[in-house]
Amino acid sequence: MGTIIDGKALSAVVKDEVRDAVPVLEKKYGRKPCLCVIIVGEDPASQVYVRNKVKAAAYTGMDSKLIELPVSTREDALLRKIAELNADAAVDGILVQLPLPKQIDEEKIIDAIAPEKDVDGFHPSNVAGLWLGKKCTVPCTPAGIMRLIDSTGIELKGKSAVVVGRSNIVGKPVAKLLLDRHATVTIAHSRTADLGAVTRGADVLVSAVGKAGLIKRDMIKPGAVVIDVGMNRDAEGKLCGDVDFEGCKDKASWITPVPGGVGPMTIAMLMKNTLLCFEQRENNK
Repeated sequence: MGTIIDGKALSAVVKDEVRDAVPVLEKKYGRKPCLCVIIVGEDPASQVYVRNKVKAAAYTGMDSKLIELPVSTREDALLRKIAELNADAAVDGILVQLPLPKQIDEEKIIDAIAPEKDVDGFHPSNVAGLWLGKKCTVPCTPAGIMRLIDSTGIELKGKSAVVVGRSNIVGKPVAKLLLDRHATVTIAHSRTADLGAVTRGADVLVSAVGKAGLIKRDMIKPGAVVIDVGMNRDAEGKLCGDVDFEGCKDKASWITPVPGGVGPMTIAMLMKNTLLCFEQRENNK
């Protein structure tokens, strides 16, 4: 049987790293890092995500602010709030929880966040920095995926990596991070013809499509490292990933579960990103 990669345990390690760093930074710079989270509306899933982010910030000892706005909030009002936070020297990271109500253009909101405070790594300047190999904020989920892969001890140089999914949030950036580590990377997706023929060659397989049970046992290479980013519901309403975990767990060398794999790492890396944004801002003063 393959080894299960425990995302909860690894995320605790990352959050403890941040927790240890906060008092050191406070002593050095005279203040703590500060994360500001904005949520518009009362989407239940978003409420849970936001609570978990604020809770994680509290655990690490950094300062945090939660701004809750009604679902009727106008786009210009949200833009003004972001402008205020951009100008606030005490705020190091700004995160606007997605999705936003239909009257608000998400792209316009992301573009409005100051790149140096963009802890999600979604601003065009950070996206460009990632692809150009310049200093940038790496999106939280891809950064967490790389930390999970590193925990297995696999040497990525020269390995074949397949990323199933081409989103700007996960698929494309994780492919670039794997390229940066000298893996040979193939990007596939839900419309790839004979997907199994592509995935069976992968030493490292990352699935981020959002389709329950997409990756079957016969689609993975024996001994592959399998990272499941999918967050889906099966026919019984149970949370599951893109990968048939039960079918694949004894064929893979390492595999992430859903839940308890990639999800916890996303929030942990958000804390890490806030720390990095804080240090960069302080060092640029």
